[in-house]
Amino acid sequence: GNVLSLILQLTHLSPYVALECLGFLWELHRIYLFKSKTLSQLLISAVEPMNINDLEKKSKMKKITISLDVQDPEVTRIAFAIALKNLYSTEPEVEEGDVLGVLAAASVLQFPSLFQKCVSIMKSGICSANVCSYYCAACKYKQETLVTDCERWLEVNLVPQLSSQIHLRKLPQELLQKVLRSPRLFTFNEFHLLKTTLCWTYLQLNPRVQIIPSHETILMYFSSLSKRCSFLEREAGQRYRTVFQSLRLHGITSSKHLEDLRQINFLPLPWLTQILSNHYHALENGGDMTLQKDFSMQAVRFGLLLKQEPRYHEEIISIYGFFFEIKAIRYEASAYSFYIQRVKQTDPALSFFTAERSPVSLRQEREVKYEIKAQCMMDGKWREFSTDQLTQKFGVTKPSCKSQVSIF
Repeated sequence: GNVLSLILQLTHLSPYVALECLGFLWELHRIYLFKSKTLSQLLISAVEPMNINDLEKKSKMKKITISLDVQDPEVTRIAFAIALKNLYSTEPEVEEGDVLGVLAAASVLQFPSLFQKCVSIMKSGICSANVCSYYCAACKYKQETLVTDCERWLEVNLVPQLSSQIHLRKLPQELLQKVLRSPRLFTFNEFHLLKTTLCWTYLQLNPRVQIIPSHETILMYFSSLSKRCSFLEREAGQRYRTVFQSLRLHGITSSKHLEDLRQINFLPLPWLTQILSNHYHALENGGDMTLQKDFSMQAVRFGLLLKQEPRYHEEIISIYGFFFEIKAIRYEASAYSFYIQRVKQTDPALSFFTAERSPVSLRQEREVKYEIKAQCMMDGKWREFSTDQLTQKFGVTKPSCKSQVSIF
């Protein structure tokens, strides 16, 4: 039938096929075209109309020319050449620097093994320089696992890595908002997230800037704008409101940071008033944050980033007159313990805070709702450990000053 006829026709053709694509003529071995669904269909379409009797009469084998129109701008000649080269390989080979273009070419060619190889390379190589472009490619080609991996990387690294690099500019707004609302988002504190989002906004408004600006530069820029109304109320700023609505602004308690926010006239006045009202209410109620009801979305976050050395890490945090120490210890077998401990206001370690005129509470007991989370990369996957939400009364002496110790 048709299959036999097609085979007979192919045997009378040259073993080479000319492919017209991207303004170039590529000469390919016919047998390897069948790794690509697109090319094999083009070849079959070109061969089927031919008359087998005419082919048999010709002493010279006929070379077929097929044409492929590529509309995807990601498919460059180099990327396309690499994809065609992989038709001849048993195992696909792609350099990480070429992966986006080759992925696009593999999609056009319908070359599954090469496409999956590209996805695999991308998943294992996510970093600040490529996370945004990888995410966009993953969305374009509906690669849900790669989308998730990019989001997961950002949840952990938005503040520690991407926030200090010019690649922050490329972060799509909808992705930034999604990451900011994630319960897994890591940050050193709420102010770091504000700094990051201010920087991202600055980069959107100043596309020609080639180096990451200092925080002072960003403050000066927004301070220089019209004082008629706040930036987020202006036409240029309204599109960014949802980004800043995703922040936990009530967690920014430093008077200097709040004064900077007021000076740059960035947030609408009702927002600033609400932040200050929250602080006043909490201080008047002995540090109780009664206006914050939703722990999962309103708890104030503090974070530590642990590296191989040192094995012991501690940091003091303060909120509404109470001081706590976050402690992390690394053991030999990649095990860690974490806990928080209330610090007495007379502790020598607090001299820095008290010098800054922080409020000090003399309450002997402090009920705290808290959750300790730890995230780490294990076997190429992000793992999360959590105590879940706990409530405890913290005193100022042992053992009541210490939280549950979590070992992960």
